[in-house]
Amino acid sequence: MKKLFTLLMLASVVSVNAQDKNPTTNDPSAKKILDAVSTKFKTYKSPQANFAYKVENAQGKALSSKKGTVIMKGNKYKVMMDGMEIFSDGKTTWNYDKSANEVTVNSVDASGTAMTPQKLLTNFYDKDFYYKYNGEKKDGGKTVQEIELTPTDKNKSFHKVYLLVNKATSTISSARFLEKTGSRYTYSITSLNGSANAKDAVFIFDKNKYPGVEVVDLR
Repeated sequence: MKKLFTLLMLASVVSVNAQDKNPTTNDPSAKKILDAVSTKFKTYKSPQANFAYKVENAQGKALSSKKGTVIMKGNKYKVMMDGMEIFSDGKTTWNYDKSANEVTVNSVDASGTAMTPQKLLTNFYDKDFYYKYNGEKKDGGKTVQEIELTPTDKNKSFHKVYLLVNKATSTISSARFLEKTGSRYTYSITSLNGSANAKDAVFIFDKNKYPGVEVVDLR
C-alpha cells in the first residue's frame, strides 16, 4: 500500500560515495526542481495518471510488472491496479481485493500524517527525505533531471529513491526504489491528464456495484 502511493514520486540507480550514503543537508538545486513539481501539481484540479510498475531482484532480473491508474481531486483519490482498488473520499478509505471479493474500510487519519498520493506530489520531501540533484540525462527522447532521495527515517525498508523529472513539464517521469534487501521496484508515469474532471462519487466505494462483496469495517 505505501509502496503503491510512493509510486507517484520516485527513479534510477547511480553509484554513491560514503558521504552520500548518510547525507545531512539538502541540495538547493534539487529543492528548486522539486518545488517546481509541487507547484505544477497544485495547478491540477482533478489529475489522472496512468503508470507502470516493475519489480526486479538484486541482479536486475524482472520478477513482475503491472499497470495502474490513479485519480485525484482535492483530498480524494482512487487507485486501480490489477485486482485491487483503493478509494478515499477524504474521510474514509476502502481497500478492495478483487480475488477475495472483500473490501476493508478504515477512517482516514485525522492527524493528517497519513501518506496519500497528493502529499507525495507536493512538499513531502522537506520532512521525509534528504535530496540531491544528480544532473540531466535522456530518457525516451526526453530531457530529465535526476533527484536522489535518502529517507530521514532509517527504519524504512528502502535506502534510496531516484526520481526522474521531465525538465520541459516539471512532472515526474519515473522513479526507482532501492530496497535494503537488494530488490528494486520502479514506477513509470505513462500518461498524465491534469483535468480528468472526476465526479465525487468516483472516490466512494459502492458495494452495490460489487455483488456478494464481504465488508470488513475497521472503523
